[in-house]
Amino acid sequence: MAGASPAAPPQLLDDPQEWLAFGRPCTPAGSPLPADAVEAGRGHPESSTWDSHVVLEGMHCAACALTIEDALRAVPGVLQADVSAATHRARVVWQPGRVLPSQWMKAVLNAGYRAMPAMDAFARAQRQRESRRALWRWLVAGFCMMQVMMYAWPAYVAQPGDLSGEMEQLLRWASWVITLPMVVFSCGPFFASALRDVRLRRVSMDLPVALGMAITFVVSTAGTFDPSGIFGKEVYYDSLTMFVFFLLTGRWLELRLRDRTAGALEAVMNRLPDSVERRDDATGTFARVATRRLVAGDTIRVLPGEAFPADGCITAGNTHADEALLTGESTPVARPVGSHVTAGSYNLQSPVEVRVEGTGGQTRFAQIVALMESASLQKPRLALLADRIARPFLVAVLLAAGLAAAWWWPSDPGHALMVAVAVLIVTCPCALSLATPVAMLTAAGTLARRGVLVRNLQGLEALAQVDTLVFDKTGTLTRDGMALQAVHTAQGWAADDALGLAAALARHSMHPASRAVVAAASAPAQQARWCVASLQEDAGLGLSATVSDNTGLVPECKVWLGSARHAGVAPEQGSSALQVVLSAQGPDGVLLELARFDLVEDLRSEAPAVVAALQQEGVAVQLLSGDRVQAVQRVAAQAGIAQVQGECSPQGKLEALQALQAGGHQVAMVGDGLNDGPVLAGAHVSFAFGRAVPLAQSQADFVVLGDSLALVPQTVLLARRTLRVVRQNLWWAAGYNALCVPLAVAGWMPAWLAGLGMALSSLLVVLNAARLARGLPALPALPALADAETSAAGKAPQPPLNLAKTTLEPV
Repeated sequence: MAGASPAAPPQLLDDPQEWLAFGRPCTPAGSPLPADAVEAGRGHPESSTWDSHVVLEGMHCAACALTIEDALRAVPGVLQADVSAATHRARVVWQPGRVLPSQWMKAVLNAGYRAMPAMDAFARAQRQRESRRALWRWLVAGFCMMQVMMYAWPAYVAQPGDLSGEMEQLLRWASWVITLPMVVFSCGPFFASALRDVRLRRVSMDLPVALGMAITFVVSTAGTFDPSGIFGKEVYYDSLTMFVFFLLTGRWLELRLRDRTAGALEAVMNRLPDSVERRDDATGTFARVATRRLVAGDTIRVLPGEAFPADGCITAGNTHADEALLTGESTPVARPVGSHVTAGSYNLQSPVEVRVEGTGGQTRFAQIVALMESASLQKPRLALLADRIARPFLVAVLLAAGLAAAWWWPSDPGHALMVAVAVLIVTCPCALSLATPVAMLTAAGTLARRGVLVRNLQGLEALAQVDTLVFDKTGTLTRDGMALQAVHTAQGWAADDALGLAAALARHSMHPASRAVVAAASAPAQQARWCVASLQEDAGLGLSATVSDNTGLVPECKVWLGSARHAGVAPEQGSSALQVVLSAQGPDGVLLELARFDLVEDLRSEAPAVVAALQQEGVAVQLLSGDRVQAVQRVAAQAGIAQVQGECSPQGKLEALQALQAGGHQVAMVGDGLNDGPVLAGAHVSFAFGRAVPLAQSQADFVVLGDSLALVPQTVLLARRTLRVVRQNLWWAAGYNALCVPLAVAGWMPAWLAGLGMALSSLLVVLNAARLARGLPALPALPALADAETSAAGKAPQPPLNLAKTTLEPV
């Protein structure tokens, strides 16, 4: 294949069959291809661009992320590279015709880091390995610190003359011996990273830290070996060991908290099992195979507690499934024989056999994972600002430390170097680089667990500033379907007979009004009575057909079902309900009106409470719809919305939205995601609502997977809370440096205290962000919202059906 070096050893990941395990084909712009193109990519991967995700090992900060991005972008054939310092993951868009995975992974290795495919086994093994190493380094540092403090204690409490020169020298040597393994083992990664930076002529956050450690150890070693020299006045093993212990404590806790908070996204993405039991058609036995080897038509057995690895249909067994990831509803759903299951949902009750119907990029789970991976690697505006100032700030830190050492050197060289160490350590901008991404990713993980996907992390910042929220009507404030409210029949026709005839035509159409008529005709015998022929459907108007009565009571005639104009009758004036008219051609050619059916949209039960909650939080609510003005006003009155516009075309919706923006409003749009693309893209921030959203093509910043409208105000509140946390983190990081740098330069802050301050500042930022993982904000003032979530998976009660006869004059 082009791009492969003949001398290079064979690489497993260069096998095109392995690429789908950690990536997917996409367009050159980076957008995912349709499912059929993904499957086509199995056979001809070099014909498309690939979007791959890898886990990174050895990185610690925003400067590391920038270094890896630069290394990847320098590789010919790599079109795009995005690295997240918070999640330690990277997204690489590359062209198989010009480069192979082993080549751009080697570029990462040459930069001093290691890239591994972001597959479940690799990601889990890497996290466990990193956690074990961090724990061992922390334990060694803690043991050495306690021993060194024990040897340093006599020097603190001794009076002049209590310690002889020999005893003091013995304690120094003992401290040096105990400190040495800590410097070699616990501090090893800092020194390795710093040497790598020097070799590559760059600056990262490990460089000033490693310099501080090295200077402290060299000064103390010089004082131990040459007590009469310029550095023999004092040794600083206690400060060094305390500093290293505090620093490693902070980093280990950050690692644990990152796995629990920002790592929540990764936990959702790694739901699929590594392997599954597949039936061998020849022997009828089940054998365990890798999940990625499944193809459509396979029969698999899924055990209780396992996730379904693919979309399919249950062929044997009954169970309940947890579909919280796909719907946001945590209540288990019954899945008997013949029902469909989705990849990523959990089998909760008993073993079942499933016939595989969709795998890989064909599944909705794959679309969800693609959106989450993309969001986790995005950098909000505030994070980009922190990244831009990270490297110049580090250079300024090195200069400040050098100037401080030069200032103090004439009076006391040993003290001068320790002042420089304190400046190097206390000003390390770890907290600044973590302030924004950790909070944003924690909020995104919290939303994902409740059924809201964040497609754009920048949307959280925009949503926090929203003052106006615009709803679409159909599929958003109302459910996708309609309900039959009343039947008005002509003289001589019973309601059941009219419904039966209308349903006989309507069952051939997928229009929401037709589905409502079919659903209301509960007697199948009434539909079977009619024989329909020559049926035609005029899009958006109605149906027409030749109908004969199997009982012989009604002669064959032409029948129309649809709008009043389509049925050839005059529309009823003053009615807010949508009416479907049934008419027929009489024996003498006169058009007769047989029945009118009043349909109403199914308003979500939680809609009034949601609108009230938004208004209570200072968010103005408006309604834009393409439906008739009367129908829109009726829904708005039920939901409590005062500002309404009906009969809006897609362009009209966009113009109304732009008018609000021109008036200085920050506008959020909530639509069904199916036909609101322009207005969703034009809003400052947008929600696509409903399960029918085509995720890969959605223009929204947030995608609500479930069926609860209450998630909208809760997401607004969480976004506001997230922005407050980000601002608190940034103010803390800036204030900490503004206070401690002068103290360090003045010589009033020892190295151990600088290390403690640095570790605590980073830890405080992560702990503050961790508060966002508690869950979505509650709305106690509106108890109706509590019931909204519990009924999210079910349909709200339909209005009562009135089957009373009403005499209509023939037309």
